Amino acid sequence: MGKNKRLYVVDTNVLMHDPTSLFRFEEHDVFIPMMVLEELDAAKKGLSEVARNVRQVSRFIGEMMSRQHATSLDEGLELQVPEGLELANARGKLYFQTSMPDSHSSLLRDGSFADNEILSTALALKETLDTQDVILVSKDINLRIKAAILGVTAEDYFNDRALDDLSLLYQGMTIEDDSFWERYPQVESWSDNGRTFYRLQRRPGDDWYPNQCLVIGDGEGIEALVTSVTGEEVVLRLVTDYLSGKHAVWGIHARNREQNFAMNLLMDPDIDFVTLMGTAGTGKTLLTLATGLAQTLEDKRYSEIIVTRATVSIGDDIGYLPGTEEEKMTPWMGALTDNLEVLIQPEEGGEWGRAATNDWLTSRIKMRSLSFMRGRTFLNRLVIIDEAQNITPKQMKALVTRAGPGTKMVCLGNVEQIDTPYLTETTSGLTFAVDRFKQWDHGGHITLRRGERSRLADFASDAL
Repeated sequence: MGKNKRLYVVDTNVLMHDPTSLFRFEEHDVFIPMMVLEELDAAKKGLSEVARNVRQVSRFIGEMMSRQHATSLDEGLELQVPEGLELANARGKLYFQTSMPDSHSSLLRDGSFADNEILSTALALKETLDTQDVILVSKDINLRIKAAILGVTAEDYFNDRALDDLSLLYQGMTIEDDSFWERYPQVESWSDNGRTFYRLQRRPGDDWYPNQCLVIGDGEGIEALVTSVTGEEVVLRLVTDYLSGKHAVWGIHARNREQNFAMNLLMDPDIDFVTLMGTAGTGKTLLTLATGLAQTLEDKRYSEIIVTRATVSIGDDIGYLPGTEEEKMTPWMGALTDNLEVLIQPEEGGEWGRAATNDWLTSRIKMRSLSFMRGRTFLNRLVIIDEAQNITPKQMKALVTRAGPGTKMVCLGNVEQIDTPYLTETTSGLTFAVDRFKQWDHGGHITLRRGERSRLADFASDAL
């Protein structure tokens, strides 16, 4: 691209996905085709996230028209970032389509299709504008392919990405060899309440994060968590060993190093937000439930456990479900009930004891839908957000801001299994949460890599 001021033709799905996208093109201009306004108008009704976003776009445009006393839009609107939005000032203008293209390309067989109308508008702008580069912005890969065929520059919308590449995502664990002690020769150690601590002098350029999991040395090496990070020093604390039955939690012990770190994060009362990522069978749900039950029923740290998830199916929809909110959520909570069966193993009482234990546990576990979370405040609860990879960043913010005093939130998911349209590995709410909370003193993250379900599941995860 040259240095010309660009004109970005914005597709409907971009505005539906991020209503603030209007103000994210810096000094360049934004163009909204008439068909986009038509599609926005058709999608404005309802309580879905898309409908809310559409209404927000209309409010943004209405506020700009009101502030600028615009009666005619031929000259466009100055893009003015509304108060309360922490965005860089947009310095371009917002234009609207005021006339139809004279003709459609012969490759676009039917101009009545919304995508073809938008593409025809972009093509007409490209042919008539000499001073600006026209770029079509869409999250629809098929529309971008058609634009490339017709010679129209098309791009995906990138400003909703937490990272440029998933490989850059914080993993939560660092493995060091024995040379670590040579790089940090000045180490101070002490014990407090039966826990061992180390203080290191921080070196320039080293990246340290609060509650980072650290493995130092091979064989008889140590495993530690970073308890504090300052400009001059780093404090480490040896982890509790949940690998042995001595420190089993609700009858569950860790089976590998990553699970041991996960249980330390989950059991730490000073950590309010934990994210666990990993493929199927790595133990995310089982470890979270076991530690949650122990802290709720034994330690009395939480009054109850609340489980929620995005209700996105991986196959055909089976229609409306009967019953109360909890009964409707039951089919989506198969992972929860499967893991509860593992945790409910009464030593006495037979079937009756098993049923009584099941009723006792489930009375302290509530299943809630994402649809009814607005306006709620959770006090002294453990909130488990399952399948968090299917949640948008905006939904993630709405959920995490429900936390009241004494509440801990745990997000579980696998970004390789996203079922929500227009969400990718780099735009998922789970990815945003991992990236944005890694610097917070009361947040922790670990990526689980080893499957512990069965040899069949392990092979299928790798081979299929």
